[in-house]
Amino acid sequence: MSGILLTQYQGSILGPIAKILGILMNAIFNILDVLRIPNIGLTIILFTIIIYLLMLPLTIKQQKFSKLSAKMNPELQAIQEKYKNKKDNDSVMAMNQETQAVYAKYGVSPTGSCLQLLIQMPILFALYRVIYAIPAYVGKVGEAFGILADKIIESNGVSYIQEMSKATQFAKNFDLNTRNAVIDVLNTLSSTEMADVASKFNLSSLTYEGQMILSSGAERGLLDTYNNFLGLNIANSPSATVQQAMNGGNGIQWIILIGAILIPVLAAVTQWLNVKLMPQQDMSNSENTMASSMKMMNNVMPIMSAVFCYTLPAGMGIYWIAGAVVRTVQQIAINKHIDKMDMDDIIKKNVEKRNKKLEKRGIDPNTLNTYANMSTRNVNTPAKPARPSMSQEEKDAAMKKATEYYNKNAKPGSIAAKANMVKQYNEKNNK
Repeated sequence: MSGILLTQYQGSILGPIAKILGILMNAIFNILDVLRIPNIGLTIILFTIIIYLLMLPLTIKQQKFSKLSAKMNPELQAIQEKYKNKKDNDSVMAMNQETQAVYAKYGVSPTGSCLQLLIQMPILFALYRVIYAIPAYVGKVGEAFGILADKIIESNGVSYIQEMSKATQFAKNFDLNTRNAVIDVLNTLSSTEMADVASKFNLSSLTYEGQMILSSGAERGLLDTYNNFLGLNIANSPSATVQQAMNGGNGIQWIILIGAILIPVLAAVTQWLNVKLMPQQDMSNSENTMASSMKMMNNVMPIMSAVFCYTLPAGMGIYWIAGAVVRTVQQIAINKHIDKMDMDDIIKKNVEKRNKKLEKRGIDPNTLNTYANMSTRNVNTPAKPARPSMSQEEKDAAMKKATEYYNKNAKPGSIAAKANMVKQYNEKNNK
């Protein structure tokens, strides 16, 4: 067991998180082993459910933020439109005050969703590390693979395995720890590749705890019991299974081929459901670049999910689908809860809460509201006062004065008078 630990991810940030999650994965597998259903696929599903339940408080906060953001987005867009192209200090301060008032009214923070993502992302990345290297974290699986690795090393087959590893991320590990590197590579092999290795190094007769490790004839091996989920080997990628079927290799059954195709399809469908259940922002404002980028990402994510789950091991696809199903159930429940909330009552309580905080800081909320709505140089600029109406006599006098001014030193109506009029007009308005 001590040697197997070195195959765990050793990153300074994700490494400790992956180790904790690996302990949980190992515990779930051991419980299933006691129940006589030791299966990595089922372990991944239960593991995913438990992890998402543990992260439920963060998920609720994030989805609540998204739901409320969709409701308050029209108000934020109205503020942005109100202060469009107005960059003076008073306008910027007024816009900030009004924006903060909207966030306070709905009881959310502008950085609320970012904080939840910052907490969740390391956990999700560490999950991938654990699932991608199951033998490093699940003791019984690692020990079974270790027996195979020892036999290969004894048979001087390290160079053969090293050659097979060139297409994987584990090739460099041969410079660090040979046994663990062999285990890592064996864990990535498809059924056909494992059969070739077993035949070359006579691995079919090896046992662990009195049971055959690899399948031999009608007898099912431990690794098949551990790794086989609904007919699929979770170490195989759907793309490898499809390619093997197309080449007519090993008599793949149609049910296995259909299962391999269903993994990326279900990944895309469940991701699409997640997107549809997420609160959608108003896209009527074509200048909202962030909203447009989010819409494009939502459209691309189901396609990316299908591509990833088609090329990665089936175990990763099982995790992806299980996570999407759990998120879908969570979104439905949270959306129903938020829809039942009295928004007016929430707004009232949030405004009262904000006012109390301001008063504790010695700030008068009414003063802030007045400032947020005051007229500035560029916002709601007061209209110029209308000129008082003139009597007919005053109009005639003004006309006479203007004629005398522009006809000075020239005969009225002459070309010189007109030229003089243009000249004096320009001089007067260019001062």
